[in-house]
Amino acid sequence: MRRQRQEIEATQKLLTRRTAVLGGLQLAFVGGLAARMHQLQLDQGQDYRLLAEENRINIQLIAPERGEVFDREGVALASNVPSYRIVFVRENAGDVDLVFNRLRELVELDEDMVQDALKDSKAAPFHKVTVAENVSWEVVSRVSVNAPALPGIQPEVGLTRYYPRGSDFAHVLGYVGPISDFDLSKIENPDQLLSIPRFQFGKSGIESNLEDNLRGQAGTKQVEVNASGRVMRELSRVEGISGTDLQLTLDSNLQNYVQARLGEESASAVVMDVETGDILAMTSAPTYDPNLFVQGISSRNYNALLHDDHRPLVPKAIQGSYPPGSTFKMITALAALEEGMIGPEDTVWCPGYTEIAGRRVHCWKRAGHGHVNLKMSLEQSCDIFYYDLAAKVGIERISDMARRFGLGVQHDIPVPSVSKGLMPTKDWKFQTHKEDWMVGDTVNATIGQGFLLASPLQLTVMTSRLATGREIKPRLVKSIDGRDTYDGPAPSLGVSEANLSKIRNGMYAVVNSRKGTAYRSRVIDDGARIAGKTGTSQVFSITAAERASGVRKCADLPWNRRDHALFVNFAPYDNPKIAVTVVVEHGCGGSSAAAPIARDITLQALYKGAPPLEAYPQRYRDGIAEQQERLKDVQPMVQGVGTHGGKV
Repeated sequence: MRRQRQEIEATQKLLTRRTAVLGGLQLAFVGGLAARMHQLQLDQGQDYRLLAEENRINIQLIAPERGEVFDREGVALASNVPSYRIVFVRENAGDVDLVFNRLRELVELDEDMVQDALKDSKAAPFHKVTVAENVSWEVVSRVSVNAPALPGIQPEVGLTRYYPRGSDFAHVLGYVGPISDFDLSKIENPDQLLSIPRFQFGKSGIESNLEDNLRGQAGTKQVEVNASGRVMRELSRVEGISGTDLQLTLDSNLQNYVQARLGEESASAVVMDVETGDILAMTSAPTYDPNLFVQGISSRNYNALLHDDHRPLVPKAIQGSYPPGSTFKMITALAALEEGMIGPEDTVWCPGYTEIAGRRVHCWKRAGHGHVNLKMSLEQSCDIFYYDLAAKVGIERISDMARRFGLGVQHDIPVPSVSKGLMPTKDWKFQTHKEDWMVGDTVNATIGQGFLLASPLQLTVMTSRLATGREIKPRLVKSIDGRDTYDGPAPSLGVSEANLSKIRNGMYAVVNSRKGTAYRSRVIDDGARIAGKTGTSQVFSITAAERASGVRKCADLPWNRRDHALFVNFAPYDNPKIAVTVVVEHGCGGSSAAAPIARDITLQALYKGAPPLEAYPQRYRDGIAEQQERLKDVQPMVQGVGTHGGKV
């Protein structure tokens, strides 16, 4: 009995220990479970919550406002204006065909855009797709009034690029347009913004080169969507950062005048401040309206521009490369002066031709100029004087001097494809053509023909440096986001001031001497006297047979075979402020085609408006008065898009 009691007590003790162990294990398990739940719900709860919300929250980009562009006085050149469009959400439409038939009765639609929108809406029935862009307020009103009959259709407002000065600045500003796959293929690491459908992207000009500055930074918004992708509500929004505003050195009134003065010529002109290098006007003609490109230009309009033989799409002032002709003679003369090879009174006999390396070469004046010194060689543009310098100076010295004066140099301004021109050397010819340099090549180079090429911008830089003796560099952007870009006065070129003075005297005689080639384009206001140089560059060589039979007049030739006409000048002569270059493609003569235009542009720039008739010689005043009357009402084109009267 006693033994049985002891066994019962031992069994109870064993069960108590097992119960305690099991209880401890259970307690440890519950504690671990509680700790894990604490970790998941509190310590890592935010992480898991974000993972879960990715299934129902989308982050969408918000396009920032594009930076605007202004002229030197703050006049808007590229701005952003409200743009109305019509969008479509398929899920809300019901009978899609019925809705669009009703819409067509109210709005003139681009059927290609409609078909693209319908295709996109099938892939994303809850998302908005654009069926009409750039519509007028009248269209918006009609759609809004008829909203009950147009389920799924609604008008929206956004911002679009607008060029209020129309065609005046097309070749400088360029334009924006909907970004394409081709555009994206050229970008190594494209900004996420560029993935937004029909995002406006810089295609040419400053809009392209300074795209990163103008574009800005994207904003974001969080929207809640259901399992089908329908947007339920907007949860948060962070606005983007607007693009940087730019102020150019250009003067919009002067630019407008220059564009009007060039008219429908195939021509270009550049006006530069010779002290700062500020480009005050830079135009190419004919031009085009960049507003046509903003939403995508039609094939018909684009082909008309593309196939025009006057090349309206080409920014000739910076991309055009022309033989500089006699406007290059100052460089040849200066190279000889700096080497001490000629003096101001040394003369050359010009009978109208000379023999070089067994070949007869001709002066432009078949009867010759007689005895010619340096000043007369510029004044009357005698070719024989410079042919005589060819062997003395040599191409290397000429090319070196040309580069010091900005020729053969790609100037740093923020537009695409700035021409470098061409200043040849012996090595260049051998590497390019596998031929040795010939004396005849130097002969051609001395008068700006042969291999030489220069852009109107380069010729303006050259003229600015001749006027000042300093290394003037062109500047197109005056300030970026309010910060001025001016680096201060340019350093000296290290060229003898006495030699520069001789060149300037010759340029003064070109315009102000009775025998000067540009005498008919002189200015008689002593405070606005012009010093310049005419140039005529051959497009096709004159054959011996043509010369023997009598060369036809330039005006009798087909337009594309006529010589180019050039004129460069600075003014006022005694206190240079501006330099001007005008190139008229196939204009025949620099004195007849380019010089009168350059004179008028120069006076317009100096007077900051229409000059008094008293600045012109008496015999020309009636014609100038008629011209001023015709041009004074020429206003910048303000035909725009969207709220400015555009159509769908």
